[in-house]
Amino acid sequence: MNFVRVLTSLLSRLRRVDSIETRAVYLQEAMGRIEARQTENARTLREAEFRVFSQWGEDGIIQFLVRHVPIADKTFVEFGVQDYLESSTRFLVVKDHWSGLVIDGSAENVEKIRHSEIYWRHRLRAECAFITRDNINDVIRSAGFAGDIGLLSVDIDGNDYWVWQAVDVVKPRIVIAEYNARFGAERAVSVPYDAQFVRGRAHYSMIYYGASLAALTELGETKGYALVGCNSAGNNAFFVRKDVLPAILPRVSAREAYVPACFREARDPSGQLSFLSTEDEQKLLETLPLVDLRS
Repeated sequence: MNFVRVLTSLLSRLRRVDSIETRAVYLQEAMGRIEARQTENARTLREAEFRVFSQWGEDGIIQFLVRHVPIADKTFVEFGVQDYLESSTRFLVVKDHWSGLVIDGSAENVEKIRHSEIYWRHRLRAECAFITRDNINDVIRSAGFAGDIGLLSVDIDGNDYWVWQAVDVVKPRIVIAEYNARFGAERAVSVPYDAQFVRGRAHYSMIYYGASLAALTELGETKGYALVGCNSAGNNAFFVRKDVLPAILPRVSAREAYVPACFREARDPSGQLSFLSTEDEQKLLETLPLVDLRS
């Protein structure tokens, strides 16, 4: 009998926690709608920034971009989403009713997404896959996405350059790509391609990953995209396909758009924050292999 009472009490507490979490998500969405209305007259990416479900100010920037870039098919592909509670595209789903594909390498994360309220309320598909440049097109195609789509978000903390380079099954009008600001504004470099790359295993510092802004900008040019700016946190770059680039979004160079990272990530060998200066981070990265994409 005591066991039944304890179990009943525990289930009751879990229900209350779930209710609190759900209400918190609804509150986030409501505040985001207010922010979206307040930034409707923004003229630049920076003025438009606000955060609802994104890590930094990407929600506002995306709202700004989809307001000005003509989108024929309101669909997206985003990979590296974890459990999708913090992501670049979630606000598009709940506010603007976009549909899309989210991909993560963790089966646990994908199951959590599939059992969440957003999954049955909206046209969302979640797939589990460890993304490589060799499987990315097959993963997207097999999920039913191809051709002209609204947005692609690339954030896998590693082979970002190589995977975006490989993507050809979809032709997004907007691309969000994470860059590693520690590589500076001038160099076009990336970590070498490694199909098994995992940031935490590649180097204890956690800052050895991805590509420079210049590398992604030059790649974008070859794929038909113009860089239109970066977020103020200094980790995400925004590209628009040239054939749909509106006048309000002038293309900029990597040097003009570059924003240094304003957050701490560097760890010591024990996994603790090391509080390295930018200069020390750059010195550490110089000891690790990089691919010069202009050579």
